[in-house]
Amino acid sequence: MEFGIFDHLDYGGLPPHEQYRSRLKLLELYDDSPLYCYHLAEHHATPLGLAPSPSVFLSAVAQRTQRIRLGPLVYTLPFYHPLRLIEEICMLDHLSNGRLQLGVGKGISPFELGYYGVAADESQARYFEILDIIRRGLAKETLDFEGKFFSFSNVPMNLRPLQVPHPPLWYGTNSVDAAAWAAANQVNIVSLLPAARLRDITDRYRREWAQLGQPPESVPFMGVSRLIVVNDSDAQARETARRAYRRWRQSFRWLWEKHGNTAHVDPYAPEDFDAMMERGGAFAGSPAAVRDYIAREIEEGGINYLIASLMFGDMTEAEALHSASLFVNDVIPEFIGQGETS
Repeated sequence: MEFGIFDHLDYGGLPPHEQYRSRLKLLELYDDSPLYCYHLAEHHATPLGLAPSPSVFLSAVAQRTQRIRLGPLVYTLPFYHPLRLIEEICMLDHLSNGRLQLGVGKGISPFELGYYGVAADESQARYFEILDIIRRGLAKETLDFEGKFFSFSNVPMNLRPLQVPHPPLWYGTNSVDAAAWAAANQVNIVSLLPAARLRDITDRYRREWAQLGQPPESVPFMGVSRLIVVNDSDAQARETARRAYRRWRQSFRWLWEKHGNTAHVDPYAPEDFDAMMERGGAFAGSPAAVRDYIAREIEEGGINYLIASLMFGDMTEAEALHSASLFVNDVIPEFIGQGETS
């Protein structure tokens, strides 16, 4: 069992330069802990994401940390020219001394895709084509490719990644069927589903992994992402979480509300934090309560990785530092190394 951090880097009320500074300070705490990886979202034209270029922020992270792995979750591939992204991946892998984790996805917001001139109904095809190009380009000295959207002939791949053949792949999914593709390609997966529903995905992944002849102890990460607040008491934690969640939810729904369609996102962002806890997407409490919650997530979901969003909405730096300190010192040491790990 391992633990990581997920960060929308959503707008919290501070000017962006202050928010970046605050996050980097929090990352120094993460780096001096058992946390496995810092995962950063990519969103555009919305207060949900103040890191529309994950590579830029992660370059700063790479220079402020020494140990923790880092990476986008995800690079939204339809937004990118593959040659440019290959070069950015290589740069980040070297700048981080081989700590990059490569999250990839097609994007879920048709509005963000539309701003970049990408039709939502072609995003899946673009995603698979660009992923194919990236994997070839990172592994070969010369890139040749002929596809629907891109064509390359004899392009030198002079900049190569530090990790061979490429940094580990990550993919966000809520689909049982995606587990077969992920297992076949040794891709780590993360889901937002409640633990009971996630169990179908993790069971399928383990079956596919076994059918490939792979030992169970080497199964990649199968994780969940949760909003988590830890404080000295349940009441203190939930007071902070309820307030911060209101701002986070506003950012989460902002672009969809602008376009008059929140049907897709509403199930993932219920009306208040208590409803989010009941849905299974969040938890707030004392260290003991959070440990009990995580034990249930592991048992019910069959996970071997949990990604916590420890700073979201309008949480202050002091609130986030206290919550993170309790999480890394009083919660996760009980679980690190238990069960299957990547």
